[in-house]
Amino acid sequence: MRTRPLSRRRYPVAAGAMAFAFISGAAMAHPGHEQAMSNSMFQAGLSHPLTGLDHLLAMVAVGVWAALSYQTIRQAIWTPVVFLCLLLAGALAGIAGLPLPGVEPVIAASLLVLGLLLASRTTLTGPASALLVGFFALFHGMAHGSELPAGAGASAFIAAFMLSTLFLHGLGLMGGFALKRHAAWLARVAGAGIAAYGVSLLAATT
Repeated sequence: MRTRPLSRRRYPVAAGAMAFAFISGAAMAHPGHEQAMSNSMFQAGLSHPLTGLDHLLAMVAVGVWAALSYQTIRQAIWTPVVFLCLLLAGALAGIAGLPLPGVEPVIAASLLVLGLLLASRTTLTGPASALLVGFFALFHGMAHGSELPAGAGASAFIAAFMLSTLFLHGLGLMGGFALKRHAAWLARVAGAGIAAYGVSLLAATT
């Protein structure tokens, strides 16, 4: 079944939704875990990707990059799916206490790389893009899981942040297809901004 292009009426909605997602995390770089003490773990998991700017930008960028790299949603969706699977694996590894050095620098590097890919409109083959986003997703998952205790609370947190991540990927896909057809230059500008933020995070972690 052929995927219908987004209409011009949907473009402002997609762009506005993306802007809301970016603004919602602008004040904080990596908060969220402390909410687990006063609120439910599920609520904390839902809010964590939305209030941590590093995670939010990476997850939206994955969706936008996938949309710019492929012609249909059916083709593009596999990049976010791989990210989700490896994000879960990383979170479980973090809860289990498995060591994975350099988590914060790699998260910062993920923003730099994804931003440059968007800014340059670079596309990769399916296996290469899956390997790239999967690698970064492992480290994002480790950051989620390493500070959480094992148990039912951690399971609720993981389920919730997976849902939030799915939402952000969907937002990125929708916005990416809209930008590709009507304002591709905005994707380049957004990519440059994401890359610059990644550089600032790398400088702070080294």
